Amino acid sequence: MPVPNPQFERPGISTVWGYVSLPVIEKPVERPETWPPRRRYGLMAFMFLLTCGATFWAGAVRERSETILYGIEAMKEILSPGWWQDGLIYMSCVMGTLLAHEMGHFVMTVRYRIRATLPLFLPLPITPIGTMGAVIAMQGSAANRKQLFDIGIAGPLAGLVICLPVVVAGVMTADVVSVQSVRTLTSTNQILFHDPLLVEWLTSWLRPDVGSDQVLEMTSLRLAGWFGLIITGLNMMPISQLDGGHVTYTMFGRRAHGISAMLVVAAIAYVVVTNTLPWVVMLILVLMMGIFHPPTADDNVPLGRPRYVLGWISLAIPPLCFSPRLVEIL
Repeated sequence: MPVPNPQFERPGISTVWGYVSLPVIEKPVERPETWPPRRRYGLMAFMFLLTCGATFWAGAVRERSETILYGIEAMKEILSPGWWQDGLIYMSCVMGTLLAHEMGHFVMTVRYRIRATLPLFLPLPITPIGTMGAVIAMQGSAANRKQLFDIGIAGPLAGLVICLPVVVAGVMTADVVSVQSVRTLTSTNQILFHDPLLVEWLTSWLRPDVGSDQVLEMTSLRLAGWFGLIITGLNMMPISQLDGGHVTYTMFGRRAHGISAMLVVAAIAYVVVTNTLPWVVMLILVLMMGIFHPPTADDNVPLGRPRYVLGWISLAIPPLCFSPRLVEIL
């Protein structure tokens, strides 16, 4: 997900996570620009490896939290048959999806010579997921309407190229179990992952052997596909400077602000009614970014019919790939 970076913004515009203030300098100050921008390769590599380790651990102990150990005993268990295979499968699929997503953005920034950082991966080893995703910071205000559309939509499409085969493979290889037994254990609670609509459709089409009181087991492959779809659907929400925010603003201009506002109000109402904790965290992050998208370098550049068609198709990604309930604590 590309996010704004204050040091990359245009002189005269103060930008903080999507909020754009009035110009603070009437005459822009000339600043030397270099290409490519300075990138901290060591930090990026370290965070990538750290996230690999966190996702490997999450996949390995996914259903074995009642026997989680630490130190030497933990290493012995991880190296035992079954453990490391699950960890490797989950890590490879999740990191492959995230890397494809972020590199889709990055390649487009290089193509249009928009200054950007390399992807920064965010580990979160205390959850069954193992990561909070990845971000890149870019000089979004230097991109015009067409360029920002391409940058925004390239990430989700590239991520789906990796994620969709994982989802299909997970559906095809998972065992059929009863509804009561499809749970992923943590150290203190039981968590039920709710499938996105796309997975439900694929299950009914590819697995006719699943009965009305049965579901597919949440294997490491299935969980990796679930996470890939969820992160893609979330990023394509038409809010702020999420990928979906870039797409809707470039398609509809300032009218996209009304879409963002209505969606945020609906999300707040949903959280109040259902008391869904994961949505509370996401809403806080979105409000910190700001719900409205700032203008591009040139909002008058035409998109063309193919981009409009692709943009309209991409609007189906959130309802197909994102589950409103996400997870349920049992």
